[in-house]
Amino acid sequence: MAGFFKRLYNKITNKAEIDWDDLEADLIAGDLGVRLAVEIVDDLKDLGRKISAEDVVQTTREKLSGLFPEDSPQLNPQTNGKPTVLLIVGVNGTGKTTSTAKLGNLLKSRGHSVLMAAADTFRAAAVEQLVRWGDRLDIPVVTGPHEADPSSVCYQAHQRAINENTEFLLCDTAGRLHTRNNLMEELSKIKRTIGKQDENAPHQTLLVVDASTGGNALNQAREFGKAVPLDGLIITKLDGSGKGGVAAAIQKELNVPPRFIGTGEEPDRFERFQRERFVENIL
Repeated sequence: MAGFFKRLYNKITNKAEIDWDDLEADLIAGDLGVRLAVEIVDDLKDLGRKISAEDVVQTTREKLSGLFPEDSPQLNPQTNGKPTVLLIVGVNGTGKTTSTAKLGNLLKSRGHSVLMAAADTFRAAAVEQLVRWGDRLDIPVVTGPHEADPSSVCYQAHQRAINENTEFLLCDTAGRLHTRNNLMEELSKIKRTIGKQDENAPHQTLLVVDASTGGNALNQAREFGKAVPLDGLIITKLDGSGKGGVAAAIQKELNVPPRFIGTGEEPDRFERFQRERFVENIL
């Protein structure tokens, strides 16, 4: 049982009576979000009997299993021969650039050809980081000059991916604060620019969130969702933290499902979202 729920389990076990407000506050503190916490408490009340710690865990497990879609589908190349374009978005510090590289590595391990675009052009360290990952994983990276227009880098990368019949293009976009309007305009521009060569591109936009940031990740998802439609989450830093409840809050409130999970620093510590395994890890 994950750290948070283990503490909650012990707390309830040691109490003669359930304090419903206290339990609701504890569930919210576990990053499950207000709406989900209220629903879990309501379901427990509906049992109409004395509640045990097992009841809380079981009800939460059922709620989460019903909330999340089934396992994340495999990413597949387009049938028209054009590259599948994935836009990776998120604020700095969430593990966005590393997640881009790990996703590229996962696709490459399945036998796909991959190209990465270093479109976080205002942060030199991000470009250098992606280039280092590219060298390490033997995945080519398209870069532009420092502070180049990110949409032009994505456009050039898309052009190259088309010319070389590359199956997947991963664009690592700028990760400045999500409250900055110019970042939102930038993402919209990237989307429009890529669409010039393939009206269906980008085919997916994935938001990278740090599992340990709690409710802040929900706010980030809300803000990014205003700029570009979000198709899924990449949840990072799940290694041993017992967190991840924020994925439930984002799914519940914004209907954006988890797609990939990062559990460590190494390239292979990255996998597709599997519902039952994820719920077990949270609880």
